[in-house]
Amino acid sequence: MEKRDRLIAPADYAPDGSHLTVAAAYWERLAAMDPLLLAARTQFRPAPEGGLLFLFLDVDVLVDPQARCLRRQSGDRWEVFDDPLLALSVVLYLINVQDVYPLGRDIVGPNDLKEGHFFRGPHEFKTSPLMDRFGNNLEGFRQAAAALGGEPVAMADAAFRLKPFPRLHLYYLLWEGDEEFPPRLTILFERSIENVLAADAIWALVNRVSTALLAAASK
Repeated sequence: MEKRDRLIAPADYAPDGSHLTVAAAYWERLAAMDPLLLAARTQFRPAPEGGLLFLFLDVDVLVDPQARCLRRQSGDRWEVFDDPLLALSVVLYLINVQDVYPLGRDIVGPNDLKEGHFFRGPHEFKTSPLMDRFGNNLEGFRQAAAALGGEPVAMADAAFRLKPFPRLHLYYLLWEGDEEFPPRLTILFERSIENVLAADAIWALVNRVSTALLAAASK
């Protein structure tokens, strides 16, 4: 397996992906890959017009390597979907995936990953907005996660498996706050995530999924 491609200085970018772009070389590598092989490894679907289709949480997305963009369906058209964090995460995932990795096994926290040191200090996951919104509102958390296609799991006070990619899952665990203890939220992974994404790309994907949870709660 080739050395995994990395993001450059992710801390310099806002959580919404401002100023973030996918290098042309990454798009070129993806365009040269066999879409049928990628589909077999990832459960993405080859699109009749070219590219790969997948479900990002609750949204159908088309990865278009030739045009170097993501697209989202609007009526009978696929319009450009300007989502820098998602674009970078999915392109890196597709060019790095080398196998069909097991799901639901060896679930670990960020500090258990080989590059776990990355998730400290300035690169800690930005969970404060989630705790502000859901820390004393378990039902709101459940509704937001379910709206994104999340599946409940028997962990914490409330926990959901979210699927940003068909074969790459994130686990959001929430403990409700009370008069004695503040709320707590933890994000877990299947260990195989480190086979396809470096720590900075994991950071980007988690930020994007967390943003989606907050947006779902506002609908």
